[in-house]
Amino acid sequence: MFKFLKKDNKTAFHAVAKGNLIPINKVEDNVFSEKMLGDGFAVQPASSEVFAPVKGKIVSVFPTKHAITMTTDSGLEILVHMGIDTVELKGAPFEIFVKEGQTVTPETKMANMDLDELAKTDTTSTIVVVITNMDAVKKMADVTEKTVNASEEVLTVEV
Repeated sequence: MFKFLKKDNKTAFHAVAKGNLIPINKVEDNVFSEKMLGDGFAVQPASSEVFAPVKGKIVSVFPTKHAITMTTDSGLEILVHMGIDTVELKGAPFEIFVKEGQTVTPETKMANMDLDELAKTDTTSTIVVVITNMDAVKKMADVTEKTVNASEEVLTVEV
């Protein structure tokens, strides 16, 4: 009864790229794998296109273009970090298509990553998606390693 009054408290997360979905604890960086910034998942990309993981609003694009932050309508704060130790590349392998304040969906292409350039610099291309305000999360399923297509739903988070 009165289901129309009940606020939807679930947020669907989608793969940010075509590739291999992995749990965050398998990321080759302790800050992410030990969940120091929060929990989430990662994709080892097989293509250069990077899409939004959720429906939400862009909060910031780092000057080095390696990371984008966003928020969802349900209040989740999301960090999309492209590659490991890519801040040192000063934006060179990234092309950004979104701007602060823009509303995005999982079909919105946020960036291109030059995977060949990352390989030349011996930089890991894994894209990490982190919920940075885990105190807002009531329930989150485990991520199972598998091959995914960009924008494919991979996780539901209850807030």
